[in-house]
Amino acid sequence: MMAFNLNAKDTATMTAAAPNSINPGLAPDIRPGILPAGEIAALWEAGVISAPIPPADKQIQPASLDLRLGEKAFRVRASFLPGHGEPVAHKLESLKLHEIDLRDGAVLETGCVYLVPLLEILSLPDTLTAAANPKSSTGRLDVFTRVIADGGIEFDQIPAGYVGPLYAEISPRTFSILVRTGSRLSQLRLRRGDAMVTPDEMLRLQAEAGLITGSPDAGAGPINDARGITLSVDLRGGGDGNGENGLIGYRAKRHSGLIDVDRVGAYEVLDFWDPVHVRGDTRIILDPDEFYILASREAVQIPADYAAEMVPYDPLVGEFRVHYAGFFDPGFGAAEAHGAGARAVLEVRSHEVPFILEHGQTIGRLVYEHMASRPEALYGQDLGSNYQRQGLKLSKHFKAPGQVA
Repeated sequence: MMAFNLNAKDTATMTAAAPNSINPGLAPDIRPGILPAGEIAALWEAGVISAPIPPADKQIQPASLDLRLGEKAFRVRASFLPGHGEPVAHKLESLKLHEIDLRDGAVLETGCVYLVPLLEILSLPDTLTAAANPKSSTGRLDVFTRVIADGGIEFDQIPAGYVGPLYAEISPRTFSILVRTGSRLSQLRLRRGDAMVTPDEMLRLQAEAGLITGSPDAGAGPINDARGITLSVDLRGGGDGNGENGLIGYRAKRHSGLIDVDRVGAYEVLDFWDPVHVRGDTRIILDPDEFYILASREAVQIPADYAAEMVPYDPLVGEFRVHYAGFFDPGFGAAEAHGAGARAVLEVRSHEVPFILEHGQTIGRLVYEHMASRPEALYGQDLGSNYQRQGLKLSKHFKAPGQVA
């Protein structure tokens, strides 16, 4: 296993974004791209990332850093952004309803909005920006999670030179969840310069490495343009070996039990999910505001020198939203990391009206970015990766077929 010996830095309360062009101990590097684990570890040692307690085991992933919940949560009246020059703490004073102690665990209920100060604090140089996203397991539980920074005018985006705390906005949509100090619902990706892969380069990578490979029934190949390379939905049940029983997805049960986000393999699938099977026509009707887990028809590969993010398809195509958790680390689905054939799992919700989803319908896009350097270990290489070689798969909290508690 790749290990980092890190020392937590003493932290002070910082509530305003400010220029921060000097960071002692950091070697200059002008290569643009997403920072790999080794550079993230160096940033922690240099104090660019800090926390009041040491980093946790496997908190640093090949191209991202897990963010941990702090000691308190605040139930708030509504979601909000602080706006230019405004600390989150100032807005919170007028919006909080009550305070919750997370040190021994607490329940976050469906339909409520919570704000949780995170343990990690940033002191970014002017050369780095950061972006956050829910972790895969968070999205598969239908927990709506976004990160907010002081002075923020958009969610999940932290500008260059930012100095200050981070906050998680959390709103469970289907399942109430049990969380505690140190629980990890979000992840942070650090970026130097413009890391985007051009459409021409994606075409070359698709031809040479097969970023997206279709299932045997696939018709036209994936579409590649400036907005990314397309993925379509599997509604025949062949993408993950479930073709014989016709399983194509799951629909979440409302009013089910509580899920502890830190327990792995602890819950019976049928207590929380209704399986969705093929019934003649290769289509399903998405009921408004119901939550579905589906899989892509295509297998996905993220080469070692690249990272990717799933972005929703053009909302004008249909009234549905796909994929809360957008980050794909280097090595996901790659043969060298023993992940060949991995599908993208799609978290899908229809809004306002019922929507018919057809087999092979485009449902999302993968946008690839360059890594600043190749990670020492790839996704799936002894890093506790839960979703390598996945087909249609629920979050890590549920028992695998045949698993006994």
